[in-house]
Amino acid sequence: MGKPTGFLEIKRELPADRPSQERIRDWKEFHLHMPVAKLQEQGARCMDCGVPFCHTGSLLSGMASGCPINNLIPEWNDLVYRGLWKEALGRLHKTNNFPEFTGRVCPAPCEGSCVLGINEPAVTIKNIEVAIIDRGWDEGWVIAEPPKARTGKRVAIIGSGPAGLCAAAQLNRAGHAVTVFERADRIGGLLMYGIPNMKLDKSIVQRRIDLLAQEGVEFLTKTEVGKNYPAKQLLEEFHATVLCTGATKPRDLPIAGRQLKGVHYAMEFLTTNTQSVLSGHRNGEFISAEGKDVMVIGGGDTGTDCVGTSMRHGCKSLVQLEILPKPPLQRAANNPWPEWPKVYRLDYGQEEAEAVFGDDPRVYCMTARRFIGDEHDRLKEVEIVQIEWQKDEKGRFVPKEIAGTEKIVPCQLALLAMGFLGPEDQLLQQLGVERDERSNVKALHGAYTTSIPGVFAAGDCRRGQSLVVWAFHEGRGAARECDHYLMGYTDLP
Repeated sequence: MGKPTGFLEIKRELPADRPSQERIRDWKEFHLHMPVAKLQEQGARCMDCGVPFCHTGSLLSGMASGCPINNLIPEWNDLVYRGLWKEALGRLHKTNNFPEFTGRVCPAPCEGSCVLGINEPAVTIKNIEVAIIDRGWDEGWVIAEPPKARTGKRVAIIGSGPAGLCAAAQLNRAGHAVTVFERADRIGGLLMYGIPNMKLDKSIVQRRIDLLAQEGVEFLTKTEVGKNYPAKQLLEEFHATVLCTGATKPRDLPIAGRQLKGVHYAMEFLTTNTQSVLSGHRNGEFISAEGKDVMVIGGGDTGTDCVGTSMRHGCKSLVQLEILPKPPLQRAANNPWPEWPKVYRLDYGQEEAEAVFGDDPRVYCMTARRFIGDEHDRLKEVEIVQIEWQKDEKGRFVPKEIAGTEKIVPCQLALLAMGFLGPEDQLLQQLGVERDERSNVKALHGAYTTSIPGVFAAGDCRRGQSLVVWAFHEGRGAARECDHYLMGYTDLP
């Protein structure tokens, strides 16, 4: 390491964000850049720890511990400290096809398992990662690299989200002719329409898609396999197929009044909003929170994105229901390092709501009981109730309503952000692939092979709803197995 005592001498420091009251007036990214000298200082905090848990990429207690794509974090931290930025970019691209995405939207399980994080604030891994790739683009170091030869094999990728794009990049690199099918009007899947522009600017997504096209990847939009492109035709025209359709079937809330106007799934809200932003607001066909009392039901990244989007619309008020208890400020005894730290965090959306309305919008151990409409079947109010977690007869913790805590609050827009149940059925039924008990495509981790020869599955449609970085891991793994199936060997990492 360049500075063995760096972690003793330098405190953790992050770049500032744009002020909340300023950034809610536009759709631009809210993070500011940190000076190069400060970034190099932060790189110096990386310890010569001997066993860098930050890039182990394992699962502990069902959560990611370390980087799922095994980024060579200590190496590029040290290279940044030494000012060797181009070399750092080379290390980063060895394991990560699109660090400009993970550097912006990944929750950084690497930092949760940083050895320094045992008793000090962890190394600013995510911030250094995005700084490396952003400089790479600015300096012109990121260029198209088409394969030197083609194999004559054709591969179809179904879905252009993070898993699909990673699989496409890797299989194209191996020399196969890759076609990516996307049912939406733009490529990118979750990266394009599932994450708002202020968190991941769509020009950054499009820039990488354009580079993949220059390298030879073919993209087909408005093409839904199983609907306007028969699944049978897919199997006839391609030597192999990789399913990366995501887990897009949303969890519903079947309570009284669910049919009222003003109750929407979170992704419907986020997708139509991004479509409007990308059209320069010429498209007015989006769900607006302007002037409304908004309730976001559910937490996680999707819930936070609903909060941030509603704030930019100019909502009248906002409350976010969390069914789980409020996390502690510090790691609990049953959540030791290097597990992902389940602690209280104020994310960007909640920070913005607090700046405008004076408090964190989240209320914990609370759920919606019924939606109440007006005479025109429009949502007017929501009855909410506090819950407590109790063990049932099988020893499982389940939520129980607390009598007497019912309350009716005004609400004209309710957004359901309670996660996803699995992949949609139409394509998978047409293909006839075997499903597991959670309705996901049945394909073993590490093999990614489905019940149909030559058909592979990766990402959320195989493992269930998960992080973008896990989708990268799966897309790369499926590409490796697909290449081996086609060629009898593989050189893909």
